[in-house]
Amino acid sequence: MGTSRTPGTFGMDLDGMWQAMDQLRSTFDRRDGARAPRGEVRAAILALLGERPMHGYQIIHEIDERSGGDWKPSAGSVYPTLQLLADEGLIVAEETEGRKVWSLTDSGRAAAGVDPSDPWAAPRSSGDRRTALPKAGVELARATAQIGRTGTSAQVDEAVAVLDEARRRIYSILARD
Repeated sequence: MGTSRTPGTFGMDLDGMWQAMDQLRSTFDRRDGARAPRGEVRAAILALLGERPMHGYQIIHEIDERSGGDWKPSAGSVYPTLQLLADEGLIVAEETEGRKVWSLTDSGRAAAGVDPSDPWAAPRSSGDRRTALPKAGVELARATAQIGRTGTSAQVDEAVAVLDEARRRIYSILARD
């Protein structure tokens, strides 16, 4: 396919449109790297291990599932946190079927009881302001891509007009006192 600049079906630079959509998606899509403050990863791990012993992948999966997909911590944040908690004496690992299964120590149970909140919901509830706009951007990008793929010429023209109006209105929000 390459990166040709020939106009597509509706006179649009389709390669350019797809590159812009990919850039927008990677800028806004929180699913592949939504970051939570370090304390939230720690609190989530302690809370989950308070329920039952788990290995690292199970912890990542549980946080992802319980947050409704809004927060999927990376292995790069979970495993170092597990090691830190072990260094602090709050958790211990036991080798089971070739995996480290982590569980709370007595000190860990006390620490987990300190914050009984729902830590995996924190990014979603306290971070609505932080995540709502990117999510809306991703959904807009998906709808725009769908129009670009399957819309008629008139539908594409109408979508462009809607997007132009939306862009003007968004900038007018910033212009207000």
